[in-house]
Amino acid sequence: MSSAPVDFHLRLSGKELIFQEGPVYRRNNFRSIKKVLVIGGGVTGLTTAWALLDAGYHVTVVSEKWASIPDRITSQIAGALWEWPPAVCGQHRNVVSLEKSKRWCMTTYRAFDELMRTLPAEEHGVRMRMANFFFSKPLEEIPSQLCKMNEIKAASDVQGFKRDKTLITAHAVNQDAGVVDSYQHLAPVVDTDQYMMWLRSTVASKGARFVTKRIHGDLLEEEDRLRLEYGVDIIVDAAALGAAELAVDPKVYPLRGALIRVVNDGSRFPVVKEALCVSHDDTAAEDMEDIVFIVPRNDNVLILGGLAQPDVNTLDLTLDSPEIVRMRKRCNDFVPGLENAKYDETPFVQGLRPLTDEGVRVEREPRWKKDGTASRVIHTYGHGGSGFTLSFGCAGDVLTMLRGLEVEIANSGAVKSNL
Repeated sequence: MSSAPVDFHLRLSGKELIFQEGPVYRRNNFRSIKKVLVIGGGVTGLTTAWALLDAGYHVTVVSEKWASIPDRITSQIAGALWEWPPAVCGQHRNVVSLEKSKRWCMTTYRAFDELMRTLPAEEHGVRMRMANFFFSKPLEEIPSQLCKMNEIKAASDVQGFKRDKTLITAHAVNQDAGVVDSYQHLAPVVDTDQYMMWLRSTVASKGARFVTKRIHGDLLEEEDRLRLEYGVDIIVDAAALGAAELAVDPKVYPLRGALIRVVNDGSRFPVVKEALCVSHDDTAAEDMEDIVFIVPRNDNVLILGGLAQPDVNTLDLTLDSPEIVRMRKRCNDFVPGLENAKYDETPFVQGLRPLTDEGVRVEREPRWKKDGTASRVIHTYGHGGSGFTLSFGCAGDVLTMLRGLEVEIANSGAVKSNL
């Protein structure tokens, strides 16, 4: 099913990036003369490109790979359940980054909500589903999780919040799973294959130029050459794990994750229509092998996950790997019947989430160029498993920084012309 074309755009209001129906309106038909290079074709890079295009910038996006079914990129492999940070499978612990992430995630929640009201899910693949979170102790005995729940409850735009221990029996959770407390709320869930292709198509329709290439080196040293090569004024680094090289950031590291994909048609087990998650127990071992992550990807596929392996940079897992066998068993043991599930035609996917010790980095390059001038690079990376959750919020901050940088460039030109 497809609807008639609908005009829509992103608009910055204060610090909030807002999704709106209708064509872009610019006073006096203004369009910035500034041209921007966005490095990275994942959800962070393309969402940022979309925001910049609607703000009037000319945008070139360069990426080594793009979303496709035969060769999925990391964004397609993500769990893509919207979550209040820190995420179930995330490891963000930096206090400053977490506070920013709470603002970013709500910007994204509202943007996804408006997207779903404007266009049918069949076009973009985003659906609002109930997300249920279960705990092995009363939340009062897990201070970090109690705090998280209370913040969600207080977030007025998060719909459908309810704390209720009967959710355990209502979802037929195995009595031997050991959970005793639970809460739920509505959350956007993204069909990553469909959304990433729709997102690239949206960015293309708004006038972006795409270049398939990998960028190498320190961006501070390569900045002038890249600006000349691509004919741009400003560079945005959304290169995920590639930022370790481009930003010369030794704190960037991979968090390996994997998902099992099974058919969710009700033929072998009752259809799972809501997300079912068990977060890492703060008192458990650091290998985080107590996570359960069961999420309907769309109306046909259910994903089973819960793997978070820090600083592992290989993609050599299979369905028979010990940690994947254990991950599957945790899900099977949580919801009886899952052991009978039939594999999807793509039964297993794995990827490397980009993380940093200091959390998500959205900031201008602080180092000075060799000629003593300020850099024109803006970084946005380190989102880990929360790329979709933070995508619109981070894009709004990048746009704010870019506008400030554009003013600096204009003022610098005015000073030079007066000398």
